[in-house]
Amino acid sequence: MTFQEINERIIALAAEKGGQGVSFKFAFPGGIIVVGADGAVSNENLDSDCTISTTEETFTSILKGELNSMMAVMTGKVKISGDMSVAMKLTNLL
Repeated sequence: MTFQEINERIIALAAEKGGQGVSFKFAFPGGIIVVGADGAVSNENLDSDCTISTTEETFTSILKGELNSMMAVMTGKVKISGDMSVAMKLTNLL
């Protein structure tokens, strides 16, 4: 998936599932996606409770179930900064 396709997918998921009460920032080489606590999605580099940094390819593999998210973190393909407990809530969104 391209950055734009991932962005559209996250917008749709956030609209469907609503706010999670915490904010996530996805940092890709192609851009930034921030999902606010209320479920609003922005491409501005806003503060968030948790930042997930990875490539579009790795994120796509996780969404498709081809790569386990915990394995991706353990192998350094995904980096998480901020509140780790917030990162665990990401499964509710995705």
